[in-house]
Amino acid sequence: MEFDKVKTQSQRIRRQRTWLFIYAFAVTCALIVSVRNNNDVEASMPGNIKISEMAPEEFPEYTLIAADENTDVYDDENVAFAPEDGMLAPETAETTINEDVVVVAKGDSFIGILTNMGLSYADATDIYTAYRKVFDARNIKVGQELHITSAAIGEDEKEVSVSSVMVEPVKGTRYIVEKNAEGIYESRTEQDQLIDDVKTIDGVIEGNLSVAMGDAGVPLNVIGNFIDIFSFSVDFRRDIHTGDKFEVRYERKLAPDGSVVKTGDIVFAALQLGKDKYELYRFEDKSGNADYYDEKGLALKKNLDRKPMEFKQARISSRFGRRFHPILKRYRGHDGVDYAAPSGTKIYASGDGVVTMAKWYGGYGKYIKIRHNAEYSTGYAHMRSFAKGIRPGVRVKQGQVIGYVGNTGLSTGPHLHFEVVRNGKKVDPLKVKAATGKNLSGAKLAEFKKVVAKVKASADQEKEIASAEDADQIGQMIEKFE
Repeated sequence: MEFDKVKTQSQRIRRQRTWLFIYAFAVTCALIVSVRNNNDVEASMPGNIKISEMAPEEFPEYTLIAADENTDVYDDENVAFAPEDGMLAPETAETTINEDVVVVAKGDSFIGILTNMGLSYADATDIYTAYRKVFDARNIKVGQELHITSAAIGEDEKEVSVSSVMVEPVKGTRYIVEKNAEGIYESRTEQDQLIDDVKTIDGVIEGNLSVAMGDAGVPLNVIGNFIDIFSFSVDFRRDIHTGDKFEVRYERKLAPDGSVVKTGDIVFAALQLGKDKYELYRFEDKSGNADYYDEKGLALKKNLDRKPMEFKQARISSRFGRRFHPILKRYRGHDGVDYAAPSGTKIYASGDGVVTMAKWYGGYGKYIKIRHNAEYSTGYAHMRSFAKGIRPGVRVKQGQVIGYVGNTGLSTGPHLHFEVVRNGKKVDPLKVKAATGKNLSGAKLAEFKKVVAKVKASADQEKEIASAEDADQIGQMIEKFE
């Protein structure tokens, strides 16, 4: 009973103190407003009385008197009030705002990065869950940056609250999670307006095409596409010589600051091999089918690929013709070309066609045969395995993976045995030039010619701009020396 009486008195004193403070604050504010609004009016209070003298006297300092560690007994004359749990008194609360850029390292996880900063696991999970609406945070990669805005609370700064997280996995696309006014994390995407651009790069080949293009500043994926385009008509081991030239025009997406966000399709590709020049233009019809053609609309790419495999540097281990068989130990005809390559190397379809055979075929081991048209077929032997979905009756596209290099059947090592059959007779794959694709005609040819004209006009304009820039530079040099 005595304890309840003391507690009631404490509560009464607390209420009195609160009302006295409110009253004093209100009176002080009213007096300040009154003085400001009556600068030109004679004051209604004696001039020798200060406003501070009108305020109530300071409250006596209250102190907490605890009877022991386990009770809340207060002195009814001197009482101090501690802040509620989880709250900091105004005079001791300190908040530090941090703008951190965290570079993802090997072994890092999204939630782990946040909890290592001091954020609770529950809050880190809330941010991760919010992110999943626009971006899967599990896909963050080593080297990417997380821009994190957080607040460290208290003198020891152990309490952390994250207000926003931003990641930009692709230049120009930012995924952001922010805490709203209700303290709930929300996600959104910011996308820069990208600029369409076409880049032209040319150069002289000094031994290796890939190295020459790379040295000239051509991106790796564009180099790969360029080689794929010409691989159906050029043997890069034998046909490329020092002094040959290349030219490539490809699409790009630029950020507002001019940086390259992504590269697109090659719109024009050219190779000058000695006196021969190959020029190919990209054309996409209304059905979305895209391919490369020469200026007349001829499907140069559709020549049968003479080395239909991923490993374009593969050496010829055995040519077409009569030879001494390494296993049978006698001379006999060799009906194809052997390309030595690592086991598992991808094998491509040499041209568009229909699979007529995909099975174990005696000494050929695992063997595939493709009919391209009424005149030409191709065969692929000693394969380790067939690609998924490859079976008789399936239509394949040129460059499509049909299987993998192996060592099955009568074989002394992993290689591709490649055959070309013309009108039922096996011929030398290195000498055949089989145009199995369809050339453009009619309305498609008319549309293609418009594309060619546009590419040429764009190239001419680019050269004029470059010439003008050169002239300006020359003029500036002359002015400098004068």
